Formats: sequence, C-alpha cells, structure tokens
Amino acid sequence: MPHHLNTNKQFMIGNGILAFAVIFVVVIFVYMSLKLQQDKKRDRTFIEVYDIALERGFVGDSLSVFVNDSLFLKTTVKSQPLSLKIKRFAAQSALMIVDHRTENVSTFDLSEKGGSYRFEKDADGIKQLAKK
Repeated sequence: MPHHLNTNKQFMIGNGILAFAVIFVVVIFVYMSLKLQQDKKRDRTFIEVYDIALERGFVGDSLSVFVNDSLFLKTTVKSQPLSLKIKRFAAQSALMIVDHRTENVSTFDLSEKGGSYRFEKDADGIKQLAKK
C-alpha cells in the first residue's frame, strides 16, 4: 500500500512543477509582447504636416501657439498672414492659440491627415476659416 501512495505523491509533485513552468513561460511571452508594443510606439513617425495661418485680426496681439502641450510660437504679431508649418508628432493633436492680452484660449482639433488651417480674430474671438 505505501507504494501506491508514493506514486500518487510523485505524480502530484510533477503536475505542480509542470503548472509552474507553464505559468512562467506565459508570463515571459506576455512581457515580451508588451515590450515589443512599447518599442513600436516609440519609433513611430508621421509624415503629415499641419500648415497653420493666422490671417486677419492678429496684428499687434501677443500670442502663443501650442500643439498638444508643445509651445511652437510665442510672439507679438507684426504682419499678416503669419504662417507656421508643424510636423505631426502624435496620434491625436489639438491646436491651442492663447491670446495674452485677453487671456483667452481657443482650442481646435487637428486632423490625423494633416492639412491647412486658417484662422481669423474678431470681436467674438478666434475662429477657424473654411478650408480652401
């Protein structure tokens, strides 16, 4: 009889070791997969370009132009139109124009396809003009 119990004990120990080995292999493959995804995200580059033009009503104003959280322009506008070309650097982008005199922030969504964006300023604030 003791022989029969010893065989079951060895079988259970073997199954336990095998279960831990399978779990260890799964954890390794999940880690490698997540690491590979992060590396792909870091190396991602975009070819699209945003062409931003401040066309009317900005002369003499102190402005800052941000895309997402990056400052691209902080100046007092001396002539019109003022143009910027900004290369796309994120999957989703938003343009923020800050008028320092009135402390108003105007926010506009930017397309994932890039493109031209034209803006004017009037008494109501900064507005996006229709695309050409």
